[in-house]
Amino acid sequence: MGVKGSKAVLAELLLPVAPEMERMRAILSAQILESSPAVSDMTDHVARFQGKQLRGALVLLSGEATGNTTDEHAAVAAIVELIHLATLVHDDILDGAEVRRRVACVNQRWDNQIAVLLGDFLYARAFALSTQLSSRLCSRLLADTTRTLCVGEIEQSTRRFDFEMSQADYEKIASQKTASLYAAACELGARYPGGNQELGARMAEAGRCLGLAFQIVDDCLDLTAREEELGKTVGTDVEDGKVTLPVLHAYRASGETARAAIRDAYTQPDVSDRRAALFAVCDVSAGVAEAEARARALVDAALEILATLPPSDASRSMEGLFQFVLSRNQ
Repeated sequence: MGVKGSKAVLAELLLPVAPEMERMRAILSAQILESSPAVSDMTDHVARFQGKQLRGALVLLSGEATGNTTDEHAAVAAIVELIHLATLVHDDILDGAEVRRRVACVNQRWDNQIAVLLGDFLYARAFALSTQLSSRLCSRLLADTTRTLCVGEIEQSTRRFDFEMSQADYEKIASQKTASLYAAACELGARYPGGNQELGARMAEAGRCLGLAFQIVDDCLDLTAREEELGKTVGTDVEDGKVTLPVLHAYRASGETARAAIRDAYTQPDVSDRRAALFAVCDVSAGVAEAEARARALVDAALEILATLPPSDASRSMEGLFQFVLSRNQ
């Protein structure tokens, strides 16, 4: 699916919440405005990273699908997107990435120090906005979610080059660093400003399954996609020593000689393209296929939860959005 095709599909899926999406975008734009010319230059630049805004859309769709929409849901969605933007800026530093959304990453256009500060600025904006809401649920839930995703990033950093990592450990880390924000988006949509906890927990689990599937697909694309189609730097996981699910599967399916070659592709000095070196020594495609099957199973589990909701345009759009995650190539 090309860029234009994916945009058209998303636009159709988001029709049930299109007016609220526009409100969310207006709030988001207002929040990243800054009188400092230097900061304004950076926020103008990072605004181009906003992409599909899936997490904000999930807040709004979850609210509609559960009959829980309020006047503040657009602001909640904007806060979730601000936190996501902050994580993108910080992730690019950690990954040493050069390109995102087909433009230079903040750490490349400026430097790592500036990127750290800009990410912190975006977090501050998000939590300042959350204090203006009528309920503290958003602040409490997203503060805990931010802690969780930071723990996940730290855990991932300490497990670099760990080819003996279990799939359960990989999924725990991916759930923390990526799926936790998806879970929070779906829970906030269903619960904010303080509604049905059981329904919120179910929607959070649907979001967690979706977010984990999203991360697995992302890890597969980092191995298989071209930079010009993905719109961001590829091969960063191998360069940074991250052993992702498709590589874990390929490693376990290999003999000891191939395993040693896989480790060398990750660790030997003076390897100009580690992703290409990895493909040269093992059957990465089989590992990718196995990982993609796991992503499909996770989306199926999320869809089972959605099937318990009353049929509506919003619930059908959520189903389509969940399927979209599996088909994306960017």
